[in-house]
Amino acid sequence: MIDHLGIAVPDFAASKKFYLEALAPLGIGVVMNVPKEESGAPNDFTGFGAEGKPFFWIGQGVAPQGMHLCFTAQTRAAVDAFYKAALAGGARDNGPPGIRAHYHPNYYGAFVIDLNGVNLEAVCHKPA
Repeated sequence: MIDHLGIAVPDFAASKKFYLEALAPLGIGVVMNVPKEESGAPNDFTGFGAEGKPFFWIGQGVAPQGMHLCFTAQTRAAVDAFYKAALAGGARDNGPPGIRAHYHPNYYGAFVIDLNGVNLEAVCHKPA
């Protein structure tokens, strides 16, 4: 199991705002901000997560190419809300909410291309 993941983003402020809004329907928010002065890194970092545990980090840098990130949603309604929030935040559609039966009969996911070119997904594996 992966403990946490970090990506570089070309516009830190815009990306932080986008992820804050797009991930909120999934119960994911900012857990930690680490200024460069504290970390010794060349830039600030923000950790998104839940229950006090950051598991998705962003920091200023060159955006990843060809990356796919998927976040777990507890309900299909949360997948729908993620999709709407991501599009409202500037993401492009890459597959509206729906069943992807080629994965399994209850795979309910939605896909967007985020501000950084990341293929971002939310998925719920539970039946309706």
